[in-house]
Amino acid sequence: MLTKNLLDAARNHSDAITSLRRAIHAEPELGLQCPLTMAKVRAALADLPLTWREGTSTTGAIATLNGGKAGSDAKRVLLRGDMDALPMDEKTGLDFASAIPGRMHACGHDTHTAMLTGAARILCERRKELKGIVDFMFQPGEEGFHGARYMIDDGLLDPVPDAAFALHIMPNAPYAVIAGRPGPLMAAADQFTITVTGKGGHASMPHDCADPIPAAAAIVSALQTMVTRRFKATSAVVVTVTQIHTGTTHNIIPDDAMIAGTIRTLSAEHRAKAHELINQTVEAIAAGHGVSATCEIDHGYPVTLNDPRAVKLGEKVTRAMGDGTGWSDLADPIMGAEDFSYVLEKVPGAMFFLGVAKEGNDDWRCACSLHNPRMHVDEGAMPHGAAMLAGCALEFLENGFEG
Repeated sequence: MLTKNLLDAARNHSDAITSLRRAIHAEPELGLQCPLTMAKVRAALADLPLTWREGTSTTGAIATLNGGKAGSDAKRVLLRGDMDALPMDEKTGLDFASAIPGRMHACGHDTHTAMLTGAARILCERRKELKGIVDFMFQPGEEGFHGARYMIDDGLLDPVPDAAFALHIMPNAPYAVIAGRPGPLMAAADQFTITVTGKGGHASMPHDCADPIPAAAAIVSALQTMVTRRFKATSAVVVTVTQIHTGTTHNIIPDDAMIAGTIRTLSAEHRAKAHELINQTVEAIAAGHGVSATCEIDHGYPVTLNDPRAVKLGEKVTRAMGDGTGWSDLADPIMGAEDFSYVLEKVPGAMFFLGVAKEGNDDWRCACSLHNPRMHVDEGAMPHGAAMLAGCALEFLENGFEG
């Protein structure tokens, strides 16, 4: 099964994969409710022998394929594709560019969904020989809305699969090269909001006030020092201030100041330690300036942890595909975040990256990145992704995690 025939099978469905991707791209949806996208997926797979389950929290769904040789002790594998877009204007100039102002598929979720439907077709064609069960997870709400967690809470991962796999495109990575790494792949992402409260007054008489602005400035600087002096340089902890809001005019000291930003970590231990130290730093500096301060931390996605066995399986599948599909060991984690992490907390598995820079482009590093309004995808790479997803399911159901 793990031959270029798998890629040939995906290429047979290339037109359908591309057509669905373009239809989704032209009509992007945001958040947990993506009914138009889900309807397109259901229509694209309507002729296949799949059973569907839906939850109540989102418009996401699980399509299940029961293999012809699936016994009572059959293994179960999950393949996932996300569906939602980003709140930004598109500037690609494509014929199928977003028709909705302020929305764009700039993170590739349109391709993820289309590739997953391709994988479903490949596996349905092999249903008679399939020794287990495959769940296809079509998930909205990845862009900060915790869609995977809601689908899990809705019970859509029950029965719990034995393995799970997902792909994410990279527009500034070489064409049809699949990359992965064991252990942390992507970071936990949390948000913090610090409110510094003092006593405002006339800017010419600061001695009669409790000025929150110097305290806020000291907090911003101290947070950077905290990271460099309380964590090892190899710990990969990032604390970035992205907002400071205070004041109304030049001659008024305000009552308060607000600071906001993000925390990125690669382990639960460092995540908890960063939260604790931020709170300590904020309270101590505020007290030293004669003001008060509170810090609220909003827990985002956990660390995306790849099971080493699943990465080994993915590499085996990729190398067996051949015919232009390449494998790359990813040296370092990426400090972005991904809510497939919720699935990987419950199920051993892995996420991989698929390069979709233009074929033959030796300057792929200069291509527009994810979340860029001019991001471009070479659609010829999508069959490679569909074949790889199908291959991971086939290999796991056939052999499990070897070694």
